[in-house]
Order: sequence, then C-alpha cells, then structure tokens
Amino acid sequence: MMMLLVLLIIILLLGSAIWWPLLAGLFGVASVTNKAGAINHIAQLMKTYDIRPDEIGTALDQHVTTPTDHRSKGDILRTLLAYLGGIFILAGISTYIGTFWDSMGSTMRILTTLGVGYILLIVLISALYEGKFPRLILPLTLASAAMMTNGWFVLIHEFYPQGDNWRAAILCVFGVMAIHQWAIFFKYRRTTLLLTGLFFSYGFLNVGLDLLGLTLAYIAIALGSSLFIVATAIEKTSHKALTEPALLIGICWLNGGLFERVEQFTATNWACLIIGGCIIATAYGIHKSGRYPRLIILGYFLGSVMAYSGVFDLLQNTSAELLFLAIAAIGLYASVVLQSRALLLTSVIAMLSFIVYFSEKYFANSLGWPATLVLLGILFLGIGAIAIRLKRRI
Repeated sequence: MMMLLVLLIIILLLGSAIWWPLLAGLFGVASVTNKAGAINHIAQLMKTYDIRPDEIGTALDQHVTTPTDHRSKGDILRTLLAYLGGIFILAGISTYIGTFWDSMGSTMRILTTLGVGYILLIVLISALYEGKFPRLILPLTLASAAMMTNGWFVLIHEFYPQGDNWRAAILCVFGVMAIHQWAIFFKYRRTTLLLTGLFFSYGFLNVGLDLLGLTLAYIAIALGSSLFIVATAIEKTSHKALTEPALLIGICWLNGGLFERVEQFTATNWACLIIGGCIIATAYGIHKSGRYPRLIILGYFLGSVMAYSGVFDLLQNTSAELLFLAIAAIGLYASVVLQSRALLLTSVIAMLSFIVYFSEKYFANSLGWPATLVLLGILFLGIGAIAIRLKRRI
C-alpha cells in the first residue's frame, strides 16, 4: 500500500507538471499573435521578474546567451550515481519497513521512521553548510520532512496506542516540524525550507483554531486572507517563486470559506454568483497589476463558470429567463475588452448552452427557430466585419 501511494503521488506530480503548462498555453500564452500582444506579454514578464529596461538593453547589446553546462563527464557520472544511490537507499528502507513492520517492536518502528528522518536532516544540514550540492537540497528537504513527520506520528501512536485525539497529535507533530523548518530556514534562507515552514505552520494553525471551536469556514477565511498577505510579502524577497502558488492557495482557501458562509445564509445559486464575482474581481485586480498571467486565466475561468452557473439557476423557469443571454453577451463583451480567452471560452459555452436549452424547451419541433438563429449569426458576422473595416479607416 505504501509503494502504491508513492506511485500515485509521483504520477500526480508528473501530471501536474505536464498539464499545467499545456492549459496555460491553451488559454493564455498562445494569445500572443501580433506585435501589440507580444509587447504586453513582455511587459508582464518584466513586472513579474522585476526586469528593468536597461537590463534588456544590456542583454541585447552584449548578445547574452544561456550559459552552457561545462561539467565534465566525471562530474555528470558522479551526480548520476549519487541520485541512483539515494533512490536505492530509500527504496531499501521503504521495502524493509513495509515487509517487516508487523514483526517490529516499538523501538524499531521509531528508529526506522523518526531515526531515518533525523539522519536525512543531518545530511541536509551538512549539504547546506558545505554548499557543494545545491541539487540535493530539494529532495533532501522533502524526504527528511516526510520521514520525520511520519516518525513523530509513529512515536505518538506507540506511546499512546489507545489515544483517539487525532487533532492533538497533528498539533504536536506540525508544531515540532514547523520549529525544525523555520530554524533551518532562518540560518540558510532556502526557498524549499520556506515552503515546508509555511506548510507546517498553516497546518498547525488550522488544527489549533479547530480545537478552539472555530468553524471550518471562519478558519478558511482567516488563514486564506493571511496567506494572501504573506504571499504579497514574499513577492518582495528572493523567494518570489513561491508567490504564485501561495496566492492561488490563499485565494481558493479564502473563497472556499466565503462560499460556505454565503451558502448558509442564502442558497447555493447565490453563493456561486457572489463568490464567482469575487474571483473575477480578484483576477481583474491581478490583471491590472500586469503579473501572474496563469492566475488571471484561472481566475477568469473558474469565476465565470461559477457566476454563469449561479445566474442560470436563479433565472431558470422564470419570466426573466432570457436575461441570461444578455448576461452572457456582457461577458462576451468583457472578454474582448480584457483580451481574455478564458472568459471568452466560458461566455461562448454559456451562450450556446442556453440557446440549446431554450430551443429544446420551447421550439423542439419548429423549423423556423434554427433558421432564425442562422440568420442572426450571419447578421452579427456582417456587423462585425463592417465594424472592423470602419475601425481601420478611423
């Protein structure tokens, strides 16, 4: 079971690494089709990575290229063997634990989990101190954090086998791990350690607030808002690579809590409409700042899907049902003004879906309705072509 879990995690990580750039390319990156779009995209990249115009001029003047890897074949072979050795060591330990776990005593279980975790932590600190193996920092950090977390849970279970207060166990383990990660981070200032420190800190706060009796919605609102603020602060440091994922998690966390509260006081359709509008407003704010195009794409897409779903559910089977078509047209206009392919996609799908729904409901056996839709489509295409020609003349 443990090996199957590890395999699933690897597949998920690889899948996210493959599909996230593809989705970003489908909705956003591929929108650069002309000079103006290229200039806007370059401006966004400059704002995201704090690139100054004089730095671009220097790069163009000096024809700076990507530095090549001058490592010798011996260095490459040594690195490869180091990775293979580490993989086989961890595989051997995992296999041993999975095979003989039931026959182990309490001491052996603690040593094979928590002990191995602290050995990996010592190796990590040595690598950070020496500064000779930068590529090993990330896997060592994640491996040591995972083994130590698992080891602390094993230790608590062995000492308190009848305990059923899982919140107290998580609180203790995440608190200890947060102290470990922050202590090493303040010494060596590595982005990976900041990531693990934030993970364990927010896990500790989440469980702690739950023990204090706060509802999950209020916890999500409080921690999501704080993570959003922390992400904006990280943006001004050398660890800005964490800003985009931290903003994404903070926005989702915050709006998830708000959705539950709004749904409780009103209804699901109103919650979809209000929270969808909030997500669109957040995406627009990020859009105006000219940063994080992937967050903008995701915000417009998810926000518009939620908003259209809420509006349709509110207007369905009412006298104002056709108002949905006007709202979808407004969304279509907004997508053109904002130059958002994600908003364009959801608006077109919403409009076409409503037309199909309306046709099946009221004009199921009528020949004139499809012909009218075709004529209206030709009319709109003609108006659009004339408008484009007039704009070019102006």
